[in-house]
Amino acid sequence: MPVHLTRRTILTLVGAGAVSLATPLAAQDVTLRLAFIPQENPDKLLGDIEAITGWLAEEIGVPVEGFVTIDHAAAVEALRNGDADISFMGALPFVLAEIGAVPLLSEVYRDAPSYTGRIFVRRDSGIGALADLRGRDIAFADPISESGYLYPLAEFVEAGLIEDPGQAEAFFGRVFFAGGYQQAMQAMAEGLVDAAGASQYADLLLTPQQQAEVTWIAESAPIPSHLVIARPGLDAALRDRFVDAMLRLNEPEHRNKLRYFYGPDGYVRADGAAYDGVRDMARQYGLLR
Repeated sequence: MPVHLTRRTILTLVGAGAVSLATPLAAQDVTLRLAFIPQENPDKLLGDIEAITGWLAEEIGVPVEGFVTIDHAAAVEALRNGDADISFMGALPFVLAEIGAVPLLSEVYRDAPSYTGRIFVRRDSGIGALADLRGRDIAFADPISESGYLYPLAEFVEAGLIEDPGQAEAFFGRVFFAGGYQQAMQAMAEGLVDAAGASQYADLLLTPQQQAEVTWIAESAPIPSHLVIARPGLDAALRDRFVDAMLRLNEPEHRNKLRYFYGPDGYVRADGAAYDGVRDMARQYGLLR
């Protein structure tokens, strides 16, 4: 049964649960704590975090620790509670958070700080259009993911198949939230569900054989890329040192480290106004006032 979203349920889906690489510390400025969302296998993310926190610490000049949150809502709560200083996050949870978070950086893919959401199916499924998914099962990444839920689902609204997200259950057989792009795509690729709603690049999280066996049947409007945000009140000098270090990942000698940060092509300084369209859609679907 799908989750019916309101702003209240969005930000109370979970607490600030996390799989951590570090012992929790009292709030202080001498250690920078980073929250990562599990859009791919959390075990892989733990290894990635371990690989890059040392480099970041050297670049910034303070110890850096990282942990993987249960989901987007937990990342918001970690910032709200001061358990994290900086978080990697999607555009939708950022605009819904309303905690005064400061946007720092946007991911760049293929020379653009934007991407799309898609509806993926198996090539042998016989599904060629959104209407073919009536009564079928679908997996989305996360209930507060823009490319892994809201924007792909909006394609069904645009096609006149459902009126709003609250009507999804009446159209589909079952709706699942898998916990991340990779998990949703694996469920579809392995035949556990008929379709998956995820980022346009989510098929790259499958094996080469699986990639050849899946395709997409609908694509959303452009979405501002995932971004990196800081909690309000984080020391401005520390925040600036972090941003400078992250921008050095764009340099040839450091680009190999981008694979530890969800694999973007690089980072640019975030433009908060770029996320106004996401706010508008969130309001349209009743997620914001």
